[in-house]
Amino acid sequence: MQIGPGETLDAAAALEALGLDHRERVRAGLAAALLRREGQRAAFDTVFDLYFPLAVGAPEGVRDLPVDAPAAWREQLAGLRDRLADALAADDRAALARLAAEAVSVLGRYGAPGSASDGWSAHQTLDRLQPQILLARVLAAIRAGQGGGGGQAPGQGQGQGGGQGSAGLRRAGEGFTERIEADEIRDRIEQFRRQVGNEARRRVAELRGTDVIARRAVAASPDQVDFLVAGRDQLAQLRRTVQPLSRKLATRLAARRRRAQHGRIDLRRTLRRSLSTGGVPLRPVYRRRNPGRPELVLLCDVSGSVAGFANFTMLLVQALRDQFSKVRVFAFVNRTDEVTDLVTAGRADPAGLGSRILAEAEVTGWDGSSDYGAALGGFADRFLGAVGPRTSVLILGDARTNGRDPNPAALARIAARARRTYWLNPEPRELWSTGDSVAGEYARQVDMLPCRNVRQLGEIVAKLLPV
Repeated sequence: MQIGPGETLDAAAALEALGLDHRERVRAGLAAALLRREGQRAAFDTVFDLYFPLAVGAPEGVRDLPVDAPAAWREQLAGLRDRLADALAADDRAALARLAAEAVSVLGRYGAPGSASDGWSAHQTLDRLQPQILLARVLAAIRAGQGGGGGQAPGQGQGQGGGQGSAGLRRAGEGFTERIEADEIRDRIEQFRRQVGNEARRRVAELRGTDVIARRAVAASPDQVDFLVAGRDQLAQLRRTVQPLSRKLATRLAARRRRAQHGRIDLRRTLRRSLSTGGVPLRPVYRRRNPGRPELVLLCDVSGSVAGFANFTMLLVQALRDQFSKVRVFAFVNRTDEVTDLVTAGRADPAGLGSRILAEAEVTGWDGSSDYGAALGGFADRFLGAVGPRTSVLILGDARTNGRDPNPAALARIAARARRTYWLNPEPRELWSTGDSVAGEYARQVDMLPCRNVRQLGEIVAKLLPV
């Protein structure tokens, strides 16, 4: 997070107005003053819980479960699950927080106490406790409670409704209600899992130091997530940032156009106009700007290792298509095919775009491994007409050829026809030209830039936008 003097002063003013008595109020005030970008709230909450913990040390009255006594172990673990099921059914947030602290303390300890490996693990705690198996039990407890004192009125309503409606509609309504209740219980269980994670981090931070854990254990904001290590949920979150990012880039482009509106001074016309004022250039004449919208060609490796990066970039460029006179998209694994129609707005399914390209386009031949030499050669032979003097070519891939001919001559043919050619490599620069990577060889032909997250991609695409 980039926090400057302005945000710091805003945070101080918020704390002065809100006071320090209410922890959640302080959290909300600091978040409102410090956060500037979408997706930063999760990282902020984690850091806030580390530096403003709910408690210090182990919860009172908690003792370790006797692992060496299986019967007592099972009995106490069952008791912990019973209390957790009751708290989930009642949606008792305070009880759930206490149970998370207790569960980490008695189930999450690893390593010898006082040793360098000593600590607490949220994964170990949840693996032993298994809160997900309580779903059916919590649902049964909730329905039993509804059938008792609190269920009298709904029971009367169902009886009246049953007399008026059909049995099928009643069963459909009951099924819908059951799904809603199940989803709500899953949300409570997920919230409990997050509380366990926060508690484990707090306990480890007391051992290793808060600053150390804040640097190592806090997940990056979505715009800093590495494309190559992003999981399915993170990629889905990245896809949701496409439209906001495209709007932000378009706004930045509008500001650049306003600054460049006047252009440079036309010296010849300025001197001619100055003749009417005795040679004094009182009114400068500016050159007329002829803003041209460049064409953009995307050439994307859609093999498994870099598919998430390529899919996100295709969607971003498609969202910015109004900023270019023409956008054409080509995909490849070891063969190249045009996929512009598949990426067209309105037809693009962000979650299934990669699967559709692999299923409907001819991007693979004899196997599913990347072959940059064959792909670049195929593009140069079949689609070189898509590249002209106004075209910017953007190549996306890690430049790993799986030991095959890199065919740099084909890349040189493409670069010779294009106005500009950039290669965006999602791997860190220190991995270039290692193993089967030929990034160094390609970098001698075109400008190759590391592009590992959304922030870097936004900066690079912004440079391509016409002014």
